[in-house]
Amino acid sequence: MPCGQPESGGSAAPARYVLGVDVGSTAVKCHVYDRAAAVRGSSCRKVESLYPRPGWVELDPEVLWSQFIGVIKEAVQAAGLHMRQVAGLGISTQRATFITWHKKTGKPFHNFISWQDLRSAELVNSWNRSLLLKVIHVIFTMLHFLTGNDRYLAPSFLTFSTHQTSMKLSWVFKNIPEADEAAKKNNCCFGTVDTWLLYRLTKGSVYATDYSNASSTGIFEPFTCWNPTLSNLLSIPMSVYPPVKDTSFNFGSADSEIFGVSVPIMSLVADQQSAMFGECCFHPGDVKLTMGTGGFWNINTGGNLYASKRDLYPLIGWKIGDEVVYITEGCMSDIGNAIKWAQDINLFTNVDETAEMARSIADSQGVCFVPGFQVSANDPCLCASFMGLKPTTSRNHLVRAILESVAFRNKQLYDTIVKKVHIPLQTVRADGGVSNNSFVMQMTSDLINKKIEKPANTDMSSLGAAFLAGLASGLWTDKEQLKKLRRIEAVFEPQKDLEEYRPAMDTWMQAVKRSLH
Repeated sequence: MPCGQPESGGSAAPARYVLGVDVGSTAVKCHVYDRAAAVRGSSCRKVESLYPRPGWVELDPEVLWSQFIGVIKEAVQAAGLHMRQVAGLGISTQRATFITWHKKTGKPFHNFISWQDLRSAELVNSWNRSLLLKVIHVIFTMLHFLTGNDRYLAPSFLTFSTHQTSMKLSWVFKNIPEADEAAKKNNCCFGTVDTWLLYRLTKGSVYATDYSNASSTGIFEPFTCWNPTLSNLLSIPMSVYPPVKDTSFNFGSADSEIFGVSVPIMSLVADQQSAMFGECCFHPGDVKLTMGTGGFWNINTGGNLYASKRDLYPLIGWKIGDEVVYITEGCMSDIGNAIKWAQDINLFTNVDETAEMARSIADSQGVCFVPGFQVSANDPCLCASFMGLKPTTSRNHLVRAILESVAFRNKQLYDTIVKKVHIPLQTVRADGGVSNNSFVMQMTSDLINKKIEKPANTDMSSLGAAFLAGLASGLWTDKEQLKKLRRIEAVFEPQKDLEEYRPAMDTWMQAVKRSLH
């Protein structure tokens, strides 16, 4: 069912447009963009997750396919256009959600297994405690020290996570005999959401992924390709992996039976990398902060890799021709979903009220909120909680405590980035639904003592995919042209000194410690 009203407008006159589709964790969205990067038509449908067992999170592939095709048709219709006027389709997808299917029949062996799925938790914890992983760390740390080669950096910090594809794919071949048998006969295909959609759009004629999606699986070596050593350790056959192509690239065309005409597929990109491209974070030191269901800090590190144990992870941002851009990522869970939970239990009616509710009181009166709805790889026993409740605590205090927890965690991750990434950081560019909350934005700006820009359109993953598709199709010529299309709606400058927040943040950090283990 639609989760937003399509925008009307546009005309049937001959013109060139690109589509940016974002297949996220909570919604599938499609925007039609013109040459000025203005949205001419939109459509959105909610993603319904399946929970077959405690901790398992899946998506029905047929339902997702129907939603994907539906939003594209609806958005083009809302723009008053015909599909033949579309110069290219760009697809941004949630990362590390995957499926396997039979190469000859195209039939899936299971539903999509979501990045949020926890079925591999025991396997992850076992590997992270293993002697073998410690030996791998020592070997690659020494190799990096002796050679100075960045290709040895990521393995020296290798830590498995339930969010990654690697352990769950290993689980598939251990627990789904049909997939394992097909893999042994070279008849099993593995794909993240982008790969599977491409396969379906081209009716099985194109099987590929891009560098940004591949690097987000946890089984892709940034300087080469799919990691044979890691695959062998996890008993994953190398034959199941798709070829890896550029991010902005002509992947082929959607079969004409699907949309009535053949539509060029001009980009595949992972959602956070796509948002970074949409924010025009093209230079080393550019920073993107996404606050949606979860929170993601991404820093363009150019041609260099930066990583740290647990906190930061190196990824490929995008590859266009000879240019490969690396990024470093730090992430936080429970941002938007913590606010949604507060709405579900009637702490407020409309999310737009929350900033004003927080400002209506001087402080949270010592009330702290510790997010922990999702199992943490570092601490599976982390307990979500409110602390410091008093007889005088009101809804406003609870809401302010939730919003403050977002800003405090932004501060923690930003400090880690400054410490670990030895590149001067430029202006922070924010997107995602929570970036519309002026209280969180202003408090984050104060805490990190940095200017934060918010774009007019916060659906940056869709725009990034459209930008990449537009470059490949010739709608836009280069990234300099894209930078001129940026529209900034608000700029948040530091207004308070960090020391004014120190008592509240110290209290919050004590609350976090009490919630651990």
